[in-house]
Amino acid sequence: MNVDLVVIGLFVGTSLLYTLLIPGRWRGWFLFIVSVLAIYWRQSFTPLRFADYLLQTITILLTVLTWWVTRPEPNGAAAKGWLKPDRSDVVTLLVLFGLVLLVAGNRYLAVEWRLTASRPPSPWWVAVGLLASGGLFALAWHWLRRAARRPLLTAVILFIALLFALLKAPALTTAVAAGWRTLTGQQAALAAPSDLTWLGFSYVAFRLIHTLRDRQTGPLAVTPPLTLREFVTYVLFFPSYVAGPIDRVERFVGDVREEGKRYSVFGIQHSVIRQKGDVPNPSPLPGTDYGSRYWQGGGRILIGLFKKFVIADTLALGMSLTAVNAAQATSTLWLWVLLYGYALRLFFDFSGYTDMAIGLGMLFGVTLPENFKRPYHTTNITAFWQSWHITLSAWARFYVFSPLSRSWLRRRRRPSNTIILFTAHLATMIIIGLWHGLTVNYLIWGLWHGLALFAHKQWSDRTRQWYQGLQEKPWPKRGWTAVTWFLTFHYVTLGWVWFTLPTPQLALETFGKLLGIK
Repeated sequence: MNVDLVVIGLFVGTSLLYTLLIPGRWRGWFLFIVSVLAIYWRQSFTPLRFADYLLQTITILLTVLTWWVTRPEPNGAAAKGWLKPDRSDVVTLLVLFGLVLLVAGNRYLAVEWRLTASRPPSPWWVAVGLLASGGLFALAWHWLRRAARRPLLTAVILFIALLFALLKAPALTTAVAAGWRTLTGQQAALAAPSDLTWLGFSYVAFRLIHTLRDRQTGPLAVTPPLTLREFVTYVLFFPSYVAGPIDRVERFVGDVREEGKRYSVFGIQHSVIRQKGDVPNPSPLPGTDYGSRYWQGGGRILIGLFKKFVIADTLALGMSLTAVNAAQATSTLWLWVLLYGYALRLFFDFSGYTDMAIGLGMLFGVTLPENFKRPYHTTNITAFWQSWHITLSAWARFYVFSPLSRSWLRRRRRPSNTIILFTAHLATMIIIGLWHGLTVNYLIWGLWHGLALFAHKQWSDRTRQWYQGLQEKPWPKRGWTAVTWFLTFHYVTLGWVWFTLPTPQLALETFGKLLGIK
């Protein structure tokens, strides 16, 4: 997941600088600048010429575009057009493009001093590209400023979804890589899906779509309106950029704005309460407890480091299921051990990274949402998805399950509630499956969980009265809890076979070995 001890150490060191020296009114700018530079620094090398630079630049341009089209109307909901950016937004845009050019200037530095993984394109060509992009955007705005907002928002969503599909479908990714190689004078025959590694785009896409969809249903619930600096920081926030959690923009911006009211340790906030004689109040605002912030944030980081680098990485050394050992395994018992190892490795790897992201967020005054709550302790599949990758499942529930269900219910000749639930559950989990990659196995994994969620809903609706009576019988209740935990855990664990193996044939062969069918 593109995280190591050097990255964590540098971010912790940056948080010390932030806490000790940066006054509140400059903290928003500090988070903005560090987030922009960090996406270039953390982007891994790709064989495609200039790709590690251009892909992150495209991310920035998409973020600016999304901010612009989600701006509120100038005179209330009935007006058309966009609220013009104020002076601070213009300054932010100039600083943003300056940072992009600054990173391009890395091409003149020695390899060991570059921020990017490879040599960026010429800053002159980047400047021309930025000016051309700005010109096209200004021209489009001139023609579309009086147009209806909803179709434009839909068009941007579809464009982001198209980019997402290009990245997640191996055949399409290979075709794009081949075209890129041809344009840059490289050998197209060497193109592979791994050529186009766009760091963080899966999570960026969901943050952008979340903002666009919320804007389609009404003004964003942020008052005063989002500034460009706030929105860019939300999308690119460096602790959660690579693998989440997927925060909501209104909650994130609330934390950033609160940071603007705080003191630094060795400085004062220049824009808050003043006493008589214009003497600043030397005491920090309520909640500015930096000792508690570092205690809690540092603790979460240490827990995450232990999960990721001690448990998960140890399990990865031959103690978890892979395509190679699944094909070579001859022992049913050993294959089950490998499958259990993979289930634990996946949890500790992902939840470990989340702990580190949440801990780093705390150091910078941002409380990122929880993403895992003991998912392997749950006793039904619905509870599992309320505890596993919580922000992703909540996003899918809010933007896929609920809208799809409502659209069925609004139909003049709507189907039965059973059909509505069946299609909504399947569609939601298929989206989650294909979010990981447009492959047959991810599709089957989504169906696997969608069918289970639908089956559990039908079961719970029909056994609610019986289950309520079970609450008064301690021993039968404990026995039923043990049975449901066992079934849920193993259903989820067997589902990881589809998730981790590359082809349906190998997955089916592995199921046969697990069940003792040679």
